[in-house]
Amino acid sequence: MAQYRRKKRRHTAGIFKKICISFFTFLFLLIVAIYSAGLMITHGPSESICNMLVISAKQASATKWAPYLFLSKSKVDSIMKESEKVNVDVVDASAYQSEENTETITADKNGLKLIFFTKPRFKAYLLIVEDPSRIKVGVSSENFKSAVKGMRIFDIAGKYNCVAAINGGEFSDVGGRGSGATPMGITYSMGKMVWSDSLKRTFIGFDNNNKLICTEGMSAKKAESLGIRDGVSFQNGNVLIDSEDGKVKLYYADNNTGTSQRTAIGQCEDGTVLMLVTDGRTADSIGATRNDLIDILTSYGAVSAGMLDGGSSAMLYYKDYFNIYNVDKSKLDEFQLRGLVNKYKAFVSPRTIPTYFIVTD
Repeated sequence: MAQYRRKKRRHTAGIFKKICISFFTFLFLLIVAIYSAGLMITHGPSESICNMLVISAKQASATKWAPYLFLSKSKVDSIMKESEKVNVDVVDASAYQSEENTETITADKNGLKLIFFTKPRFKAYLLIVEDPSRIKVGVSSENFKSAVKGMRIFDIAGKYNCVAAINGGEFSDVGGRGSGATPMGITYSMGKMVWSDSLKRTFIGFDNNNKLICTEGMSAKKAESLGIRDGVSFQNGNVLIDSEDGKVKLYYADNNTGTSQRTAIGQCEDGTVLMLVTDGRTADSIGATRNDLIDILTSYGAVSAGMLDGGSSAMLYYKDYFNIYNVDKSKLDEFQLRGLVNKYKAFVSPRTIPTYFIVTD
């Protein structure tokens, strides 16, 4: 009997060993295949595909390191530098308005209008808010100096009892694992400057006249002189549209072909606010480019606009939207059934972040 048990244990150990060898062999071959594919793409004949993948990877905190597995630092830096070049289209404001989307927008019971887009490469969601005075910045903490974690979009909606929200500005996110405790740049909420550091960033916010201000390198002194009431900061070079003296400027970046989940906010001449979020990095929605955002916003008459934080931070919440717009709830995931309009990453709860643009009731 003892001999039989020893044989059985050896047999079991042998099977386990074979399974381990098979698994690690498969894993090794998979890694080799992925790395070989990466080398083929980055050093292959299609420079445009290589550039798109590098830019897309660099735009996400969790994958910033990936391009360096296949390309030198100087090559990656060169691609990113080219992607930051902006070519400005200047359009006469009167002609610009006459050429825009003439679709009649009928507001729903909340004074809003939610529009669903399906483009060739991405899905997008546009929330139109007629009254700009309803747009505020909601914050996760009343004292960011002692904050340790941000808030999820559902929690911010509960805190302010708001009807809708999109993600806001920049925060520290090393390796895509940041807790969203503290914003970066300058942040205003409900007429008060709630955060300011030494970082000069693109500023996107509203003044006391409910006008959207999108500008580079905002300082605390300048914000005060402009009468800013609510606003956030996000990196640099993220002004998409602005206007002055009867001219509308569109800040296209033709070399920025990176696709991603994105968020932007814009305003029309009559004050109407456009809140835009796109899906990305899924089979049916690869993602939008910077230029895609500009094209959608201008088609609805935006004369000013700025890009907000994107990637896994890109979120649009609209309370009870599926009942308002008769969306088939059987096709929605657990987060969408709680009010998230866009499709969030599977198996991951929506991120905790410090700032949101909210729509008050």
